[in-house]
Amino acid sequence: MRNKIKTIAFDADDTLWVNETYFQEAEQRFCVLLQDHMPASNALQELFSTEMKNLPLYGYGIKGVMLSMIETVTRVTESRASMQLINNILEMGHEILNRPVELLEGVDETLDRLQSKYQLVMATKGDLLDQERKIKKSGIQHRFHHIEIMSNKQVENYAKLLQYLNCSPENFLMLGNSVKSDILPVLELQAFAAHIPFTVTWLHEQHETKPQHPNFFELKTISEILHHLD
Repeated sequence: MRNKIKTIAFDADDTLWVNETYFQEAEQRFCVLLQDHMPASNALQELFSTEMKNLPLYGYGIKGVMLSMIETVTRVTESRASMQLINNILEMGHEILNRPVELLEGVDETLDRLQSKYQLVMATKGDLLDQERKIKKSGIQHRFHHIEIMSNKQVENYAKLLQYLNCSPENFLMLGNSVKSDILPVLELQAFAAHIPFTVTWLHEQHETKPQHPNFFELKTISEILHHLD
């Protein structure tokens, strides 16, 4: 592999910096807001159902989650929710949007080692403004030759990215925490993909089985990629 790779792409959320942890904290606070109406497990199920219904409309990101929370509250309380409850949801969303970006361990050093040898790409999905904000706050945007913010991560999205980069699949490596979004579509294109598990994974991104593919491998940390390439 080390002789083939020319372009290395990195997922952003939960690969370069912390993200899902904040969303799960917001979900727990959401359950507290609804504790007078239903158990926490039911509140989470109702919210997830609403998010999945709205995903084609809102896409990925905290703004869609906020709208889905408000819709869920309205539905389960039969429109009797107080404005204070709605304001609490908006405040949670604003807190996440204004959080500083916390880089994961080894990110800066790994990018520094790879930058001079490979074409580095950030390939992330989510709300455009929110992702742009996090990219700017991260302070690592200068490490990348190209930054791609996708509305989704399907095979066609990666194919389009490879075409833009003028990169053959055999010369492309993707690193990310989601098997569903960062690994499987890339392997389908016969490119290389490395999975870096994060401590928590959104239910929608969970994938039980590991890919059985010669171009797939798993890392414990982002810095381990250096041992595969150097």
